[in-house]
Amino acid sequence: MNKRRHTASRIRGSKLFRILELKVPPLVLLMMTGTGMWAISRMTSGLRLLIPGATWLFAGSAIVGIAIAVIGVVEFRRAGTTADPRVPAQSAQLVASGIYRYSRNPMYVGFLLVLCGWAVLLGNALSLLLVPAFVVYLNHFQIAPEERAMREKFGAAYTQYSGTVRRWL
Repeated sequence: MNKRRHTASRIRGSKLFRILELKVPPLVLLMMTGTGMWAISRMTSGLRLLIPGATWLFAGSAIVGIAIAVIGVVEFRRAGTTADPRVPAQSAQLVASGIYRYSRNPMYVGFLLVLCGWAVLLGNALSLLLVPAFVVYLNHFQIAPEERAMREKFGAAYTQYSGTVRRWL
């Protein structure tokens, strides 16, 4: 297990890993993932699952997901800080109120809900595999660098906040 952890740590510290950090805006990643899911569902139409009420499930999930993401942006704007996830070091203050009391990344939770609803609407088991890929990419190339920047900028306040509020839910 120690060797595995060391290898993972070495990979995270590699130049390639650092080059990919904070490069793809999460909204673009959402669209790319959704498009990839759609393409997979079209190429593998034989794997289609018929899910009763799929349209309604998608609509509900998308509406809730978009609302959560927008609420996250509004909280940042109220606090007078940047909502641009590519430049976390430009954050003017740590936002721990409102929806940020429940999730450190409500915008990403909202995006995940949209993708889950999209997966239901597509009804394709293979396209569903891109949902965890979306989460893994965000965790490694977006959230981890954001958290590093927040720890550097806000120190103990961020450490305390991250110890009490979950990353996703």
